[in-house]
Amino acid sequence: MRDPDGLLSRAGVRGDPNRDQHFLVDDRVLDRLPSYLPDDVDASHLLEIGAGNGALTDRLLERGEHVTAIERDHHLVEFLEGEFADEIAEGRLDVVDGDALQVELPDFTACVSNLPYGVSSQITFRLLPLGKPLVLMFQKEFAERMVAEAGSDDYGRLSVSTQHYADVEIVETIPKEAFSPPPAVESAVVRCLPRDPDYEVEDEQFFLDFVKAVFTQRRKTMRNAIRNTAHISGLDDADAVVDAADEELMSKRAGNLDPATFAALATLAADVGRDVTDG
Repeated sequence: MRDPDGLLSRAGVRGDPNRDQHFLVDDRVLDRLPSYLPDDVDASHLLEIGAGNGALTDRLLERGEHVTAIERDHHLVEFLEGEFADEIAEGRLDVVDGDALQVELPDFTACVSNLPYGVSSQITFRLLPLGKPLVLMFQKEFAERMVAEAGSDDYGRLSVSTQHYADVEIVETIPKEAFSPPPAVESAVVRCLPRDPDYEVEDEQFFLDFVKAVFTQRRKTMRNAIRNTAHISGLDDADAVVDAADEELMSKRAGNLDPATFAALATLAADVGRDVTDG
């Protein structure tokens, strides 16, 4: 197994907090990350986003039959292509030079990544709808919002949207010292195992837009939040939604509604609050 400090030295780079670049250098953490994929998960094609100096890539090659590693820093891409030349020649590793938000993703079976924190939300919501097992590292605060339950302070749009797609849990908290250079915050590893929600959503995009909209007014009652955010959710007649919904529900705030309640309310809103001629 390659030593992460040795990789960093051979790559000739130093992390740059201004570029959201923190290299994971703790051997023990690196060794554990692939193990958070359940044993029965198909590991035939693992995706890594933000491969950096290849410390995690090396571990993923031990677990999976094939690895695709995406890296946006061209210097690091060249390093990876040299460092892992044998694995590339054997057809076990593909290194993709590009931005994970823009490149075409391969048909991977699972993803294990130490994500660039500045774009972690966008990347996560590119991955979640694909329905694949994910083991991802985030800022701890972000991770806590992903797993938060209705009624808690951390519960919000991120919680509802994430839990719509998967069973989510924090499997490990990572200290700052595991990185070079240490970030300003602690990190956490989140495991997302895809599953179908126990509720029906007829129009998934409207459901997500509706949740996003009302959480912009999380301190308001749902009655006012729905009325004030029709321009965000795409409602043509917010009053019709408020009138048709349960009165007690309309007096609650978004942070107290679980995903299933949001789904039912979004379905009602789509039925009575949108002009069908708008599509």
